[in-house]
Amino acid sequence: MSKLLEVKDLVIKFALRTGEVTATNGVSFTLNKGERLGLVGESGAGKSVTGFSIINLISKPGYIASGEVDFLGENLAKVSDERMRSIRGNRISMIFQDPMMTLNPVLTIGTQMTETLHQHNPNMSKEEARNIALDKLCKVYIPSPEKRLAQYPHEFSGGMRQRIIIAIALLTGPELIIADEPTTALDVTIQAEIMELLMELCETEDMGLLLITHDLAVVGQVTQNIAVMYAGSVVEKGLTAQVIANPQHPYSQGLIAALPQSSKHGERLNQIPGMMPTLKDIPPGCAFNPRCSHVMDICKTETPCLRLGENGNLVACHLYPESE
Repeated sequence: MSKLLEVKDLVIKFALRTGEVTATNGVSFTLNKGERLGLVGESGAGKSVTGFSIINLISKPGYIASGEVDFLGENLAKVSDERMRSIRGNRISMIFQDPMMTLNPVLTIGTQMTETLHQHNPNMSKEEARNIALDKLCKVYIPSPEKRLAQYPHEFSGGMRQRIIIAIALLTGPELIIADEPTTALDVTIQAEIMELLMELCETEDMGLLLITHDLAVVGQVTQNIAVMYAGSVVEKGLTAQVIANPQHPYSQGLIAALPQSSKHGERLNQIPGMMPTLKDIPPGCAFNPRCSHVMDICKTETPCLRLGENGNLVACHLYPESE
């Protein structure tokens, strides 16, 4: 596989009145063409801000302090606003959590889809834009697509609206889709359908997928690789199957243990003690040390770098010796 996206040592900061805070601290990962990567962690881990930074959707006072976002050989962290607009929504599309917050309630689906196409290709005819819109609705299995183009968002179910959002994301034939919690607002059955659809589209359209979620069960079913984030840093990354079956970092172990299927019937669900620290209160050393059952003195003073774990994946933990 050829490399599609490489994020290198990404540091994102927010310049607040009370001083600067760091949202991500040296985040690095690679995504190949046609590959699916899961970015996992609790709320506040830095997953979404990492995804938004790729297409420069970080609002002020946030900014990329250092690092690279290499997309097919071009550093998106350094390109002009005009260049980014030509890439965003065209070669890189994003799917957000709530389709009703993305779709315009007063415009028909057809109008929203054709306007998106005309935004990126002003010379496209109305007939060609309509045909592309119909084709994409068919790809996401929307029944009676001709009829649906004339309907408004409120006339669709939640699952159908999310399919339409995916269809809109596909309009320009993107090479990468960033999906930020795309199934959070849906019930379990519809979640599975949407995830299966995204997997199928990645394979048939040869697209890369960056799936941002807190749901390890979804990641285990959809992605080939995974990066676990905590307090703005990647604490474990590698093959999804290996991380799920044999997690190395205590935080990854806690996330796996907290899955409902990890507890016996009638028992209380497992949970990780404590809470994710705020950006202002990240402790020195390993950020997870106040919640870790394996904490050592070194964990409170030295930040661990990524090193090989027992399962062959990379893990940022002092429990494992540094690679030579």
